[in-house]
Amino acid sequence: MTELYLSSLGLSHFRSYKSGRLDLDARPIAIHGPNGAGKTNLIEAVSLFSPGRGLRGASAQDMVRRPEALGWKLSGILHSLDITREVVIWAEGGGARQVRIDDKAAPQLALGRIARVLWLVPSMDRLWIEGAEGRRRFLDRVTMSFLPSHAEAVLDFDKAMRERNRLLKDQVRDAHWYQALEAQMARSGAQIDAGRRAALVELHRAQGEAETAFPVAELELTATDGEMPGSEDDYRAALAESRFRDLMAGRTLVGPHRADLYGVYAAKGVPARDCSTGEQKALLVSLILANARALAKSFGAPPILLLDEVAAHLDAGRRAALYDEVCALGAQAWMTGTGAELFAELGARAQHIEVTDEAGISRVTPL
Repeated sequence: MTELYLSSLGLSHFRSYKSGRLDLDARPIAIHGPNGAGKTNLIEAVSLFSPGRGLRGASAQDMVRRPEALGWKLSGILHSLDITREVVIWAEGGGARQVRIDDKAAPQLALGRIARVLWLVPSMDRLWIEGAEGRRRFLDRVTMSFLPSHAEAVLDFDKAMRERNRLLKDQVRDAHWYQALEAQMARSGAQIDAGRRAALVELHRAQGEAETAFPVAELELTATDGEMPGSEDDYRAALAESRFRDLMAGRTLVGPHRADLYGVYAAKGVPARDCSTGEQKALLVSLILANARALAKSFGAPPILLLDEVAAHLDAGRRAALYDEVCALGAQAWMTGTGAELFAELGARAQHIEVTDEAGISRVTPL
């Protein structure tokens, strides 16, 4: 199978790294070190090789190393579908993130055409028990992995909805002010909904075709307030019909921003929110692996995986099963943990890296 991986990663004044460089191959990467040493900062750098704000959702300004605040820079050699690309990502002077691919300026969305990056981080462990917003973000990341244009649809919808909400708050009642905005929201909203549903089909198929030690999750897209309109025309009509109610609320109450993701532990028939902490973690791992398997087919190569503190809440048996599945998939998986013993089952199947902290400066040491 064609591979997708970084063969080098350079960091300059990024988070806790003053400078650093790693030379790599396509195998998984086991990263260990004490809490606070800079492991998550390292894989956050890798997450920026995809569109968006990275695995922390941080602004470019928040990623700069302090106290210097000189700006930051990442560089990498990305091997993607038998093509080698030089990628440079940076921000300076408090400005936005900038991207160059093969020495040519490129928009962030261009990264989605040459790479796929998926992640699982500890903050996602509460996905099933917290608010719907986090589940929408999770589903949108999955959808973007299959359809990079999904990001543009989300941005277009959010911009039009903000303008419509401003009219609602100002109690504007003239229908002409709303029609153009609602037409834009209907177009992008229908696209968002269709993309999300297509992504769920891919996840269901990938889970059904796999032999895995992790539980299957049955997923359903629901709405927090009634049903999602089924088409662009239906959605435009629903927005017009909802105007009076929206005026009373001062915000838009129908649309993809009201959607929720409902999950069930299939073998037990138990809602994901009612499962144990370990079961919820296993369901998340299962979905990330299913997403990766589906992408290996649709994109042509398995994605780069970022699995932060992946051993948390996994027993030894499931941890070993995860490593076996990652290796069988052929993905370059960046996995972090506090101790080298957590990755003993990987042996020579992985590259091993230690991260240490010296006087507030993170350092990476290949082992």
